[in-house]
Amino acid sequence: MFLLGVVVILSYLIGSIPTSLIVSRAAKGIDIRQHGSGNAGGTNVWRILGWKFGLLVIVLDALKGVLAVVLISRIYYGNFPFNNLTPFDDFTLVQLIAGITAVLGHVWSVFASFKGGKGIATGMGILVSLATVDLLVGVGIFFLAILISRYVSLGSILAAISIPLTMIIRENVFHAHVEGYGTLLPFLIGLAVLVVYTHRKNISRISLGIENKISFAKRKS
Repeated sequence: MFLLGVVVILSYLIGSIPTSLIVSRAAKGIDIRQHGSGNAGGTNVWRILGWKFGLLVIVLDALKGVLAVVLISRIYYGNFPFNNLTPFDDFTLVQLIAGITAVLGHVWSVFASFKGGKGIATGMGILVSLATVDLLVGVGIFFLAILISRYVSLGSILAAISIPLTMIIRENVFHAHVEGYGTLLPFLIGLAVLVVYTHRKNISRISLGIENKISFAKRKS
């Protein structure tokens, strides 16, 4: 249990690194939370500072999820406590615990007064290696939704919901026998619920027609 605690603490700290604040201050000397939507995430950086800085933040936030799942999780070894009582794969479960903790750190960052981003990019980093096919479907839906609506928030919500649905369809309709299905599916459903919850204000603004739209036009100097 001690090693699992170490994994949780380190994953949370990695997730808590406020990349959007670091990039915005280094690039323009501003606190990104005082501009645009006020959110400390890649989308707001994209909107305020342009796509290059926004993409940089998104990649760095995704990397936090990758580090938690691929590296930090390996600190833990041995059987998971009470593993005989659950159908979960031990190491996959530890990876998911590390990933979820990193997302929570991103959303409630200890280094940013517990006010972080919405966890989309960090969650994407988790899925890169654990649910690649389902993630690719979600990414496709994400960009399609943005192209049609220009709402990044809507794209994020639809992508998050589509990922567990895709896995369910692959396993039960196409009989793809997804590795770790019983462990991954509850996590993906929980992640989708978290994404919808963190976007609840965006959903309200979309319904009122006042949600900010992303622009694909080149920013003027």
